[in-house]
Amino acid sequence: MTVLPPSSRIRRVALPLALCVGLASPLTACAGDPDEGTNGVGKLSPAAIEEQAQSAADGAKAVRLAGTLVSKGGTYKLNMRLKQDGAAGSVTTKNSTFELLRVGDALYLKADAGFWDPEEPSTDEPTEAGSEAADKLDDMYVKVPQDDPSYKQLRGFTDMGLLLDGLIGLQGDVVKGDRDKIGGIRTVNVKGGEDGEGGSLDVALEGTPFPLRFARGGGAGVVMLSEWDKDFPLAEPSKNQTLDYGKQLPRT
Repeated sequence: MTVLPPSSRIRRVALPLALCVGLASPLTACAGDPDEGTNGVGKLSPAAIEEQAQSAADGAKAVRLAGTLVSKGGTYKLNMRLKQDGAAGSVTTKNSTFELLRVGDALYLKADAGFWDPEEPSTDEPTEAGSEAADKLDDMYVKVPQDDPSYKQLRGFTDMGLLLDGLIGLQGDVVKGDRDKIGGIRTVNVKGGEDGEGGSLDVALEGTPFPLRFARGGGAGVVMLSEWDKDFPLAEPSKNQTLDYGKQLPRT
């Protein structure tokens, strides 16, 4: 065995370092490919990345959507598990929280007595009739009649296609942003406009290029998208958990 003198060992270590420093593009040559091990979406144009994310979402069977949306002056905090034939989860507004369950076209609303108890406009006090109804409806699943004015609005919170179509699209010229990690998954960002005024979308660089986070333009909310294609059970509530209020829900 030949023992190298200290100067020889130093030269051997220094040689590859010198080669890297001396190359015209040292970072590219020595740091490796930033897209190595990814699905390759990060190499695409911003518009193509958005298209890939939209296509992945359109083909998905299920997703969890959690975050805050601002719409028509109201702020809604959503935590919904969604799939093509139904959904389950909760919606929180400024004054209340309620649960929604949809199985096919059957839509159920569950809330505590405070949600159902209307107040007299002049006194801000619960009405006697309202309190009695609220006690019956407290923490029960109430089937929402399809001809009730609130059915369409409430169903919108449970419609996977409708929610995703309204969230994922970016407005304006699409540009590529930074790379990040969300839930341990590498992502690439695309946004509408340089400042994201048209929305901002983070797309997975591992596996299927699902959208993992969407920030609406103008500070109109941020939602996280997870558990893509992870199925979950849906079943209508039992009869002893359900109340049929009739053709129209009480005003809340």
